[in-house]
Amino acid sequence: MKSLFLPLLSLLTSTVSAASRTSPPSSSCLSVGSGQKYTTIQSAIDALSTTSSGPQCIFIYPGTYREQVLIPARSAQLSIYGSTSSTLTYSSNTVTITASKSQADGLSNDETATVRVKSQNARLYNLNVENGYGKGSQAVALSVYAEGVGIYGCSLTGFQDTLLAQEGSQLYARTLIQGATDFIFGQRAPAWFEKCDVKVVTASVGYITASGRDSSSNPNNYVFNACTVAAADGNTVASGAYYLGRPWREYARVTFQKTSMTNVINAAGWKIWNTGDERTSNVAFTEYSNTGAGASGTRASFSSKLGSAVKIETVLGSAYASQGYYDSSYM
Repeated sequence: MKSLFLPLLSLLTSTVSAASRTSPPSSSCLSVGSGQKYTTIQSAIDALSTTSSGPQCIFIYPGTYREQVLIPARSAQLSIYGSTSSTLTYSSNTVTITASKSQADGLSNDETATVRVKSQNARLYNLNVENGYGKGSQAVALSVYAEGVGIYGCSLTGFQDTLLAQEGSQLYARTLIQGATDFIFGQRAPAWFEKCDVKVVTASVGYITASGRDSSSNPNNYVFNACTVAAADGNTVASGAYYLGRPWREYARVTFQKTSMTNVINAAGWKIWNTGDERTSNVAFTEYSNTGAGASGTRASFSSKLGSAVKIETVLGSAYASQGYYDSSYM
């Protein structure tokens, strides 16, 4: 039995092995980088038709791109690839897109974002997206307002409001999401987080999610499956300083399942919005089969344990695997 099992295990492992992507995957890709036709990401995006229906592709060579990027609505599926020596992880990414806009600049949350996605069936691969503003104001790294967006092997970093998952079905896989205050938030998007690393930075108190679901019919639903929750590299975080979430609106809905949590997570797990404005009467804050020091303790009375895991089709729909934004190799 052992001799049969090992080859099978090897075969299964090989099907999800990472590969390098250091040149454009298609001759139709526009290339961005020093010495290329396009030296900014936005100029390459602007060169693409928003009305043609054929697949579109942009490949970005290594470098730090100091710009805000807007991906407007279009008919075509757009894939944007960052150069990497290992596609299935963010740790080998060589492309960083950075800006430092915040609401202190008089901007909306969306307008502060370093990268703004408004294009359906868009896919982003192996990009580091950061908002370097830091403490003091809402400052988004990635904002997504589109139906069907896949984020693969990316790194999303900020402090407050790092990821605005606002509208449309969204999938985040093998991606780092880092921040301190309500740093995964939004109002109407159903979003699935698969094998993501959720990292928290030094703060006296922090909240990972802030779901803005405002009614029982609102599709907003954040599910974290097989993820990790821990302190970010180089950051000292006190035991119990962080909560899995608090309700931005009264029908907030968030699940953590099969996820490893270090002791940065408070024993209560979940928190009210504010004293005197609790917003907990209709929340759905749930957990299933989590592990680690942060997964134990007496949880908040308005949260609950599930008897079975939430299925991805519950969040993204029964046809999720056939959608253009879905990439099974990252799952």
